[in-house]
Amino acid sequence: MIELPDFGAARVVQSALKPSKRDFDSLDQLTIVVPKDVTAAQLRALPQGAQLAALHARAKSKDEMVLTSRMSTSHATRVIAAALPVKDSFGTLTWARKLIAQSLQENPVRLGLMTSGLTGADRERALRALVAAALAAALDMPTFKSDKKHKSPKLRSLHVFGAPVVLEDLRAQALGNDIARWLTALPPNILTAAAYREAATQLGKAHSLTAEFLGEKKLETLGAGAFLAVAQGNEQRDAGILRLKYRPGKETRPEVALVGKGIIFDTGGTNLKPFKGMLDMHTDMQGSAVALGTGIALAELEVPFAFDVWMAITENRISGRAYKSQDVVTAANGTTIQVIHTDAEGRMVLADTLALAAREEPKLIIDYATLTGSCVGALTERYTGVFSNRASAYPVLTKAGADSGERVWPFPMDDDFDESLRSDVADIKQCSPEGSGDHILAARFLSRFVPRKIPWIHLDLSAGQHKEGLAHIPTEITGFGVRYTLELLQKQAGSPRELIERLAASGR
Repeated sequence: MIELPDFGAARVVQSALKPSKRDFDSLDQLTIVVPKDVTAAQLRALPQGAQLAALHARAKSKDEMVLTSRMSTSHATRVIAAALPVKDSFGTLTWARKLIAQSLQENPVRLGLMTSGLTGADRERALRALVAAALAAALDMPTFKSDKKHKSPKLRSLHVFGAPVVLEDLRAQALGNDIARWLTALPPNILTAAAYREAATQLGKAHSLTAEFLGEKKLETLGAGAFLAVAQGNEQRDAGILRLKYRPGKETRPEVALVGKGIIFDTGGTNLKPFKGMLDMHTDMQGSAVALGTGIALAELEVPFAFDVWMAITENRISGRAYKSQDVVTAANGTTIQVIHTDAEGRMVLADTLALAAREEPKLIIDYATLTGSCVGALTERYTGVFSNRASAYPVLTKAGADSGERVWPFPMDDDFDESLRSDVADIKQCSPEGSGDHILAARFLSRFVPRKIPWIHLDLSAGQHKEGLAHIPTEITGFGVRYTLELLQKQAGSPRELIERLAASGR
């Protein structure tokens, strides 16, 4: 059993007033955001203003300026004054991540945030970005070091001063993203299929999600041959598809299905990966963790619509039972698949999971998967690839990325790409032996398992890992997708139903 941390432990407290001396003395750090054209007189009005004004006078550049002043008393409080740059959402979140990193250098437990000289949209933009970055930084990622004596204290409370700003959605986003990142970082001998299923069920139960597990025997009766082909090489018979259901009212069918690839370790199977290619394959389940985290964030927000989370959980191991090139298997929707490369296992497990999710007749399906290296090759690890069976959806999908700071880029989905997947012995090839454009071909393959009447969005998570962190996230594992999906479902179209109606009306 995995011992889960207290996700979302950092509290956020808002005060409509400026910090009093008592407030200031209770903080370990105060970070103040000011305009780029702040004057010395404005700085002198702030806590430790004389020191800040003197530092400002000596600053070589006022762009993205950061001034740090330390109290002369024994108290640990520092004050940082930083200029708010003019940037897009991604740039603002990146600025916030770097500023919070400076604010946390001396491990404050209580961090204060405020602005001076900013009004309206700029003030909200600054504070929301800093709160998002601070909550992301507050997560204790998994560690298994035996010496824990010198562990630094972690941020436990954020104190936001001045007129209140809407932050509830940020708390939910942070909770979902923390869950996705933390689970993805676990070693594969800790996050086994059974342990993952138990942890996800436990997290779901705490947020009004009921669980149903489809084990191998049940999947056999459902005809899920593509999933079972991947799972058959595992030593343990604990693979399966976990379905978590959220039903806030009397609805019995989901409006939205969130589907995630959960390969808890990927050896490549019979087409074994080389050494370096296997080092981070414990993170190949990140898509399912993002689906889970997104579902928990939506439940935390008490959204008024029903949804399902589908997690395809298995290993892809090498053994005498493992599936192999030129096997022909039958998926749950009756499609026969000619296996080409056993390291293209993600699209196999997703094929059946998408087909089973579609049987419940949701009005929208979104899937998440660390699916192809070619998407990383096309976009690097800064953007995620987005695909849809509704080409007219691309503007709204791209805008959701720009506005959320989790940037996506659309790829073509024309029918003639299927020529590369034509098989002489089955309905479709699993992938092309040539490998070019594999991210597009993988999406075309998956589209076979979603009825055309259901709008479908596929995220190939090329930005699931980025060495320096990404946007407001400070860790290499980014949990990309939680914030994006909440932006898409809650803001871009006003409501999921409006988005669904727009996608459904657009046809292909």
